[in-house]
Amino acid sequence: MIICDPQDGSAVGEVPRMSMLDARSALGRAESARRTMIELSAQERASILESVASRLVDNAETRAVLIAREGVKTITEARLEVSRAINTLRLSSHAALQMTGETIPFQSHPNGVHRQGWWTPEPIGIVVAITPFNDPLNLVAHKLGPAIAAGCPVVLKPHEATPLSAIALADDLRRAGLPKGALEIVTGEGATVGPPLVTDSRTALISFTGGLDTGRRIANSAGLTRMAMELGSNCPTIILADADLDVAAKACLSGMISTAGQNCLHVQRIVCAREIADTFRDRIAAGLESVRLGPKCDETTQMGCLISDAAGIRISQMVDNAIGNGARCLTGGIRDGTWMHPVLLDNVKANDPLRRDEVFGPVAVLIEVDCFDEAIAISNETPFGLQAAIFTSNLANAHAAVRQLDAGAVLVNESTDYRLDAMPFGGTRHSGIGREGVASAIASMSEPKVACFTNVAMAKGADNSLRRHS
Repeated sequence: MIICDPQDGSAVGEVPRMSMLDARSALGRAESARRTMIELSAQERASILESVASRLVDNAETRAVLIAREGVKTITEARLEVSRAINTLRLSSHAALQMTGETIPFQSHPNGVHRQGWWTPEPIGIVVAITPFNDPLNLVAHKLGPAIAAGCPVVLKPHEATPLSAIALADDLRRAGLPKGALEIVTGEGATVGPPLVTDSRTALISFTGGLDTGRRIANSAGLTRMAMELGSNCPTIILADADLDVAAKACLSGMISTAGQNCLHVQRIVCAREIADTFRDRIAAGLESVRLGPKCDETTQMGCLISDAAGIRISQMVDNAIGNGARCLTGGIRDGTWMHPVLLDNVKANDPLRRDEVFGPVAVLIEVDCFDEAIAISNETPFGLQAAIFTSNLANAHAAVRQLDAGAVLVNESTDYRLDAMPFGGTRHSGIGREGVASAIASMSEPKVACFTNVAMAKGADNSLRRHS
């Protein structure tokens, strides 16, 4: 498979187009590495991860260029992704040393008075990790780092459009001493290699980041296999009348164009108090009109391209359908192949897909509301709930929003397009199952094992009837 730059179609690299048999063979090699991974000490696992983080520091610019070329990010965005991946790996390294478990309070019941013990986190087994195109390095690090920290072998299926950054990271891990078979990469079309990975009984956990439809297919076919899924969103950002409009406008603009809107945290709905809506609408429209599109590796480019022509067609159709149903296009919408000027719409109907579904492109809708309660209700109207945001100077409203918004995270005086890699990350309802973030991911990739010791000498004279109560 030739990997091409979506900006101009130029070749960036080549990877194997693997088959179902290749996928099953990768699982076999990972199964063979399970015992080796279990026997690696926490210090050894931490050392491998720290070594790779240091190598990324040394090769940061090369990796940023690779991210930009194979994917959709500008060079500025790609550099940020490299720095975040370094942080993710270092968080994972530190977490590996903290997997100590806890003692168990056996003395809490008479049946435990002659016993003592503890539980320790044990690796769950093979993790099948499936990653998207929009963060080809850091989202891979969010799967691999916690899995290695927990002692789990991984079979990684990177997105077919952007596998090169994942392969480079895997090479770094092997050079750092990761055992043979502990990380297997399966490249190719998801429809071919995905099913054998997610249905195989050797798979202990599926960690998937991607679209809702694909997540449903995986869930329907995986049976009792454990799953951690991040399935996207339609993120709302509330702008109340007492907000700092300069701060809010800057954050919303950044959140609308980051990764050309191909981002699960993309600012898709701006829910704005009616008394400031005209002012805010004009600011956002003017800001979008000045956004500089251009070559991704140009330092002055503010927004890159879409991942494919097909993505551009899909997004344009959503915009055109909304306009056909009465929406007003305030700016943008011009598309040339994978290049698309960012779009701002208003008067979008409540049942329109742009207000309910994930657009995964540089499109936002502005919705006017008359009060705080209406803003909350509008924000919660979709079946998604990944992150939500509110701009306000009223502390009571900020706290009320945190309580009432149905989302995995609520950002106050920040747009939805913010994530710290140490945060528990995930959402409610259709936005997924479980949480990512290093500590949360490690918890999903491990399970507690209890050790219980009985003091035979002391228990000998105890009332044996107590032993029968558990």
